[in-house]
Order: sequence, then C-alpha cells, then structure tokens
Amino acid sequence: MLLWSLLIILAPVSEQSDWLTLLTPASVFEGDSVVLTCQRKGDWKVKTMTYYKDGKVLQFSNKASSFPIPSAVLSDSGNYHCTATGRKYFQKTDISAIVNIEVQELFLQPVLTVSPSWPTEGTPVTLTCKTQLSPQRSYVQLRFRFFRDGRAQGSGGSSSPELQIPAMWREDSGSYWCKAETVTQSVRKWSLQSPIHVQSIPVSNATLETQAPGGQVIEGRTLVLLCSVAEGSGNITFSWHREAAGTSLGRKTQPSLQAELEIAAVRERDAGQYYCRADNGHGAIWSKMVTVPVRIPASRPVLTLRAPGAQAAVGDVLELRCEAQRGSSPILYRFYHENVTLGNSSAPFGGGASFNLSLMEEHSGNFSCEADNGLGPQRSAAVPLSVSGGSSVTDALRDASGPNPQESPHSSPLPATEELQPVYANVDPVEADVVYSQVWSIQLAEGSANTRRTFLEIQDSQVVYCDVKKTTLGAIRKKGQQQGRNSTKAAYQT
Repeated sequence: MLLWSLLIILAPVSEQSDWLTLLTPASVFEGDSVVLTCQRKGDWKVKTMTYYKDGKVLQFSNKASSFPIPSAVLSDSGNYHCTATGRKYFQKTDISAIVNIEVQELFLQPVLTVSPSWPTEGTPVTLTCKTQLSPQRSYVQLRFRFFRDGRAQGSGGSSSPELQIPAMWREDSGSYWCKAETVTQSVRKWSLQSPIHVQSIPVSNATLETQAPGGQVIEGRTLVLLCSVAEGSGNITFSWHREAAGTSLGRKTQPSLQAELEIAAVRERDAGQYYCRADNGHGAIWSKMVTVPVRIPASRPVLTLRAPGAQAAVGDVLELRCEAQRGSSPILYRFYHENVTLGNSSAPFGGGASFNLSLMEEHSGNFSCEADNGLGPQRSAAVPLSVSGGSSVTDALRDASGPNPQESPHSSPLPATEELQPVYANVDPVEADVVYSQVWSIQLAEGSANTRRTFLEIQDSQVVYCDVKKTTLGAIRKKGQQQGRNSTKAAYQT
C-alpha cells in the first residue's frame, strides 16, 4: 500500500483543470497589440510553459511567460491554449481551456471608383477610395493614397478619400488603385486595380471671329482674331492664316476650345480675308473665310481758297476746297469762318469737297475746314483772307449807268428836292446769268442843314438787266453803258 501511494504522489499529472487559465482580450481588431497570458493558481513553481494555436506550438519557455501579438491581423484568428509544468510537492503538468480569438476587420477593403467612368481628354476626374470603419472603432483616423502604374499620385497621403484631377489626358490612361491605412500605419489595405482609359474627341466646327474696339477694325488700333471649336479633347493647336499670304500668322497649342491672336496695331495692308485651323491629333479642320475691312481715320485736311481775281473783293464768289489725303469714305467736310460753321459737303467716294461763298466785307478773317468719316474729326490749319471793301462788279455797273440825267438835253430838270440813287443787289456773275440794277426815286428831307435821306413810296422803279454769262468786267462795263443810257432816259421821263 505504501509503494502504491508513493507511485501516485510521484506520477506526473496532465489534465485540464482550473489550475491554469489563458487570459485573452474580450475583442481583438486588426492592428491591436495583443498579449496572451497563461495564468496559474497557487504557489506552484513553473518549470516550463508552452502556447499553442490550433494545436501547434507558438512558443515554449523554461519559465512563466506571456505570448505577445504586436499587431493583430486576420490570420491571427484561431483557437489558443497553453500548458505548464510545475512542482510543489510533486511535478504537475496542466492544460488551460481552449480560447477562440476572432480578429475583426478594423475597416473594409477599399474600393476605387472613378467619376466619370469614361473620362475624355481635358475633363476633370474624381478618384474615390471607399471603405468603412467598424462601428466599434469609428474614432480611428485613416489616410488615403492613390497610385497609377505603381507611381503615387498627388502629394503624399491625405485624410480625404478623394483625389481631384483637374484634367485627364491620353497619357494619363493606365491602371489605378488606392491604399487606406491607419495613421500609425499598423493596418494597410489596398483596393483592386481599375483600368482607366481616357477617351479622345476630334475637333469640330471651327469658327473665326474678329474682336475690335467699338466693333470696327481701325488702322493703328488692336484687332483680336478668335478661333474656336465646338468640341475637341486634349491639347488643340490653333493657327491663323491670311488668304493672300498663305503662311501662318501665329500658332498656339493649349488645352482649350478657343485661342486668340492679337494684332497690336492694324495697318491698312492688313485688310483681307482670314481663316483659322484647329488640330488635336485626330484630324485638322478649317474655319470659313472672314473678310476683315480696315477703316482709315481721315487725315488732317488741307484747305485751299480760290477767288476770281488776285484780290478777293465784296461780291466775289470764293471757292473753299477741303481735301484729306487719307481716310475711308464717305467723308463729311465742314467749312468754318472764325470757327462759325458756313456749311458742309460730302465726298461719298473719298477725295475732297468744295463750298462756294459770296463774299462780304465781314468775311475777312480766318477760314478752316474739318474732315470727318466717323473715326474722329480732323481740323485743317487756318487760312487767312482779306476782303476789299468795293466789288469790281459793282464798280462796273456803276460806270455803266451813263451820263448824269441833269446834263441830258432831252430831259426836263428834276426838282431840287429829288435825285436818282442806284441801289445794287444780287450781283453774282458766277452762279447767275443776269446782273440787274434797280433804281428808286429818293427825296431829300426838308431843310438844307438836314442831309438825312428818307425813302419815298416806290411807285415806278426801273430795273436794268445785263447778261453776264461769265464774261470779263470790261465786257460788263461796255454793255452796261449802253443799257444805262436807255434806263436813264426812262428814269427822267418817270
């Protein structure tokens, strides 16, 4: 009996009991730091301790220890237990109960989405890395990063799950994916790769427009030639051409549906027909011809004065000739005397224009003219003119009035209170074919001291006509003398 009892005491014990317990966290998520502890009861001295997962040894130690899992992953899930060999009065080996550890996902595997799914060249694209945190760990912060063909896109990681690409081009086509990770980088997950093919759209419907200040292309001012297309993707090359030149006036390549060419100072020779060309590598197109007229502002005009004789006199017809050497038609000319408007004349087809003026004594002074074709009036230099007080035509008519009626042997003497006084009017040998003189009877006021004259009622006035037809003053005098004699006789008889 004693030997049997000793055998029982010295025999090792290997059974599952409460003497050994495996301590684990209540819940485990990806990235968690986990420590498994095999806890013994009583004051047994542990000689060995072993940890197992799914029946396989994880760790063996000659002393009491724990088993750490620095950053849990899904593959750490499984059934765990531990064993320990101890000695107090006798050697004993115990096995803990099996504990199942299920490592939960901290967040789902991300999915990369592309919007729009079929982007075209030059259009913006949004990449989104979609995932979801576990409700129990919603406070965890994640960072996102995007890749194309193995190369990172953007500037490092971002807390935003979106990447905005302002414009996609054909060379941006490729395989894209994204990565989501914790700030500590303890958990990282990648999305599946998504191919993105950037579509190209050929250019179409090219048009050329002109833009000029005030809507008119004026010499010396700016002109903008705007070339645009209705649609087209990618970088578009625009060029501008003039029909006469044949060569390109300018060229621009840019990711835009329109481009402009500016001519800083338009010249007269820039007038003509223009067109533009657009090409994005999928076929070139041309716009229709656009006619560009260049209007020329009127230059400073030159005023020329032309009188019948060397000296302008009262009654002469003065021709004012105003002409601008350059300027688009029509041109309106205005004529001035001492800055007072005399009249105007139009030159519908360019060139100069004239204005005729019957001179009076008050017309002495400065004359000028102005040329205006709607692009800014231009004033000539002032031209002075001196008008003499007596008209040569008037003198000729006065000489043609014949002998003094008081000296005529065939007439009766006039009363002392009456005399004949000729009055001349409407003398215009250039514009009219007739010069006439009208004679009235004038009675002197009573009293020799009072020399003031008063007109009597006109009853029988006499009119003398002479045919001028642009003859010389000598001819006027000769014909006027003959007619004057006849009119004088009639006056005496009256």
